[in-house]
Amino acid sequence: MKKFNSYIAITLAVFALSGCDSNEQSLKVTASAYTSSVGETDSTPNLAAWGDTLKPGMKSIAVSRDLIEMGLTHNQEVTIEGLDGTYLVLDKMNKRWTKKIDIYMGNDVAKAREWGKKEVIIHWTVDEEK
Repeated sequence: MKKFNSYIAITLAVFALSGCDSNEQSLKVTASAYTSSVGETDSTPNLAAWGDTLKPGMKSIAVSRDLIEMGLTHNQEVTIEGLDGTYLVLDKMNKRWTKKIDIYMGNDVAKAREWGKKEVIIHWTVDEEK
């Protein structure tokens, strides 16, 4: 009986430590940067695809449409490894992109160019109710 109780205790400990919250997601994506410039967007550079108004200083990202199907929908909070804070999904990218995010840099074109294109890991939690 003692061996059986030890087995149950070990099983429960492994289950608790295994990150049983299956709603937590992470993915390696290509990250580029964009600004509110007509040349980078369209004739309404501060208007995001879901209707949000983008303003310099906001921590927001645009996501490729395949990521929307993975739970990265409008207003989803995302953390990006290597960057401080939480970013909100406020924009969508052109259908031609996959596994890609664009980090909003306000009006700072030099900062966006300096960022360039990098591979990063993003983290988010899928809300079962959405």
